[in-house]
Amino acid sequence: MAAVRTVLGDVLPEHLGVCDAHDHLFFGSPQLPGQELCDASAARAELAAFRAQGGGSVVQWTPYGLGRRAADLPLISRDSEVHVVAATGLHQAAHYTPELLSELRGTLAGVLVAELTTGIGTTGVRAGLIKVAGGFHALDAHARWTMTAAAEAHHATGAPIAVHLELGTGALDVLDLLCGELGVPPHRVILGHLNRSPDLVAQREAAESGAYLAFDGPSRANHATDWRMPDAVRALADAGFGGRLLLGGDTTTAAARSVNGGPGMPYLLRRVRPRLERALGKDLVDRILTENAGRALAVAWRP
Repeated sequence: MAAVRTVLGDVLPEHLGVCDAHDHLFFGSPQLPGQELCDASAARAELAAFRAQGGGSVVQWTPYGLGRRAADLPLISRDSEVHVVAATGLHQAAHYTPELLSELRGTLAGVLVAELTTGIGTTGVRAGLIKVAGGFHALDAHARWTMTAAAEAHHATGAPIAVHLELGTGALDVLDLLCGELGVPPHRVILGHLNRSPDLVAQREAAESGAYLAFDGPSRANHATDWRMPDAVRALADAGFGGRLLLGGDTTTAAARSVNGGPGMPYLLRRVRPRLERALGKDLVDRILTENAGRALAVAWRP
């Protein structure tokens, strides 16, 4: 039976409710000094604010080594009554020290499998997906290494693979590697940040592959997101790919949290959802936020 692996255990996909398919409760990187998401009380408040808008589940894409605070996730999930899915995997090389990456050489796939099946560290909290990252219009050696390990972990467990696309680019290169060379079924791949590059042709080709397409994160100065997203999502839905779409918030800094005056997790339901409903209709947006997310994350887990 297929189930979504949350930090409180496996649940049926229909029990997720309204899902923020890409966000962060905890996150810390040398690329964002001073903006770490590391406050458990703030994380709990953010989940409560999301819940107040009708949210039911959040997928945290924070991978290995970037401050996941896995031990805190079950209590926060239980207190807020919001399902939380944790991630394993690795981000781009710039987020890590060379020493840490060296330690993982030759062992990364095993680490990913252990975090998906046994638990993250000694917490017993099992990850529910694998997060990796591409580069800007290309895949470097680090991306190929991490995606190869992710594919190996997928084949061992069935776990979905979520991919950070740098500024929304490189989706087809990712699919060529993961699905073409490494044999990952396209429906087990979630492509993140498609909204950051308004390339309708690439989006259409990615959808045709069978992968899930995530439109995640509100507009920033260098992202063509909010005002173009309804047209992009409508074009994909009109072409028959409404069942492959996901939505998320991608809160990565303390300043972006709603409890600190930013858009935060509630923005997805408070502003993005009604805007998409006007363009697509309420029924389709409801399915994107619930049924699509459940299918994308549900796995007949191995072993």
